[in-house]
Amino acid sequence: MSEQPVTADFWFDPKCPWAWISSRWLLEVEQVRPVRARWHVMSLAMLNEGRELSEEYRRGLAEAWGPVRVAIAAEQRFGNEVLGPLYTALGTRFHLHKEPLTDETIRSALAESGLPEDLARAAGSTDYDGALRRSHEDGMDRVGYEVGTPVISVGGVSFFGPVISPAPTGEQAGRLWDGVLLVSGTDGFFELKRSRDRNPIFD
Repeated sequence: MSEQPVTADFWFDPKCPWAWISSRWLLEVEQVRPVRARWHVMSLAMLNEGRELSEEYRRGLAEAWGPVRVAIAAEQRFGNEVLGPLYTALGTRFHLHKEPLTDETIRSALAESGLPEDLARAAGSTDYDGALRRSHEDGMDRVGYEVGTPVISVGGVSFFGPVISPAPTGEQAGRLWDGVLLVSGTDGFFELKRSRDRNPIFD
């Protein structure tokens, strides 16, 4: 009798390259461990509201509102299960194909995901910002607001990360999962970190 999979809740902002890599790692984990991802939206723009930021970073956050609003609108209309395919379609365009964050790119991702293209209108609307904030806070309240994305919650344990580049595959992905659960589930454990010495690797 096969082991019942546990649910790993994963909070993402489609624009974050580091969350994208971690999400691809979690999909690899699904293949080698009894784990199933459940996707949720957080917002880097919302997280950084009111903070002192460089002008360049502020411009990047300004365009980050669109994808998260579209994602939360899709979830509100069609249910949580649409987020995984939509995130993959958006992330593939943003991070692998280097497509610009435009209405056309978002519409193309919606079409690939089997979702109506009129959801793209949510990018410029605040209609779903209440639902977005609830989803965002559900993730961030678990780990604190001094971190970002990804946030993963599994079996009563929640943590930021892992931040990795590139994403390990196969059994290496499973071993990283085992290690992350081991340290994050240790009472009193808070942080393990080193400076990044490479850029995001998407291959």
